[in-house]
Amino acid sequence: MIVNYTSEGWEIITQRAHGMLSAAIAYNWNDNVKTHRWLETLMAIAEHDDGQTELNGADLLTASGGPVDFKMREITIEHCINTINLALSKSTYIALLCSMHLEFVCGKNCGKRVTAFLKEQQKARVKWRHQLKMTSAEADRDYALLEWCDALSLLLCQRENQPEHRAVDISRGPDKKKYQLIQKDTDTLTVSPWPFQPDQLQVQYEKRLLPALAYNNAAAFKAALLNAPLEFKTWIFEK
Repeated sequence: MIVNYTSEGWEIITQRAHGMLSAAIAYNWNDNVKTHRWLETLMAIAEHDDGQTELNGADLLTASGGPVDFKMREITIEHCINTINLALSKSTYIALLCSMHLEFVCGKNCGKRVTAFLKEQQKARVKWRHQLKMTSAEADRDYALLEWCDALSLLLCQRENQPEHRAVDISRGPDKKKYQLIQKDTDTLTVSPWPFQPDQLQVQYEKRLLPALAYNNAAAFKAALLNAPLEFKTWIFEK
């Protein structure tokens, strides 16, 4: 989960809500990224973080009882296996993109079991590309869109957009261009260069605010999360 400390308490955005925002961003990209697997691409982007489900987890609190932000957790072998199994149960193509994302986020220092798993995934991806009749360049292009939308979604969910028109790097897109996020006013953003099909679009994600700063156990935190009022954050993007 994504955790922001605010003057009113903890702002919580679940990993799946972040994934939905990523897919909403991808949905609006210009048509040159759309292949005959476009629906699967959108589903892969929406579900790339489904290996983490907060309501099924136990390791949700810090030593002081506050919620654990995703950046404070190491990726476990259980998370990796769960991610791929969930993806494979839907489509090999989705598993391919999720596997590429696991390698991207795990890096090189992720423990022996995860490292061994990722090496096996490299072999699996070769097999999957052959089954899908995809080249590695095509897979890289589709994954670049996932990674770009994931990066922009995280910037928004973590409140990392900057005021006074200061630009923030997003990532390189599937066209290999470098993109930046710029805030135009309180609720309006733009991306330079403009990658979207419409000249204006609106995206939204769910969040919950928890006023208590500490919880006795994971069960108490889950109950508070479920009972917290549902809030929405909306952003408008303009060319």
